[in-house]
Amino acid sequence: MPANAYDVVLPARPHSCVVFASPHSGRDYSWSFLRKTVLNEHAIRSSEDAFVDQLFDCAPEFGAAFLMAGAPRAFVDLNRAPDELDPALIEGVRRVGHNQRIASGLGVIPRVVANGRAIYRGKMSMAEARARIDGFWTPYHKRLQELLDAARTRHGQAVLVDCHSMPHEAMDGIARTGVRRPDIVLGDRYGAAASGEVVDRIEAAFAEAGFAVTRNTPFAGAYITQAYGKPRQGQHAVQVEIDRSLYMNERLIRPNGNFETMRATLRRVIEEVAQIGQGQVPLAAE
Repeated sequence: MPANAYDVVLPARPHSCVVFASPHSGRDYSWSFLRKTVLNEHAIRSSEDAFVDQLFDCAPEFGAAFLMAGAPRAFVDLNRAPDELDPALIEGVRRVGHNQRIASGLGVIPRVVANGRAIYRGKMSMAEARARIDGFWTPYHKRLQELLDAARTRHGQAVLVDCHSMPHEAMDGIARTGVRRPDIVLGDRYGAAASGEVVDRIEAAFAEAGFAVTRNTPFAGAYITQAYGKPRQGQHAVQVEIDRSLYMNERLIRPNGNFETMRATLRRVIEEVAQIGQGQVPLAAE
């Protein structure tokens, strides 16, 4: 088992209503887990949002809490509902209806990593699946809601910025000739998860830093954005997807020569985003 369900860094002065979180950058691949997978230590990392926690780790300097997953995505996917159990992987699970994520092997306990490569040879017990959910999924989400509740109590609203990375090839299908390829995709469930004011501010922060930004295509936000985005209750959630090729060698899973420049650029974005709602009345619900 990984050592921790999550790590959290709290600001010395919590003067931001924003909470940053990175649910897919966990990289504690325990020996017991690696013994169960048919993949090597490199291939198992292919679905990880590698180094995203390092890209956003300055958030507490600007008054915002930062929550990071401890367990890797291949072990348990924190951006899935706890009942998204895969009958092709977990013993005793009944197939009910059609869920595209589960059918693709990307349930809460993933069956595959990137490019559909199988993680295991056979099935696992329901007891093992439940142990992962109870030991890692539940504590992470409990802490996330606590952070959002604290921000909302202090500031009248809370904004979750859910930080992810995407393969460069993810944009191949929507990139248009003559139009700059998007670097950033913001997902707000087509306006259902956050007020327009919040998303506009986040988009402006990235655009002012020189990034090309698009919304909701091809990533509108998954479980976390849907579950935590409650703008009418003063709780907003926006998923941020960053093109991995901007800061890492995707094949080697290593930072590239632009990594530190990218961190410095994102630092300006994070500082601007952390100021959302400061000195204002609570953000309007939509």
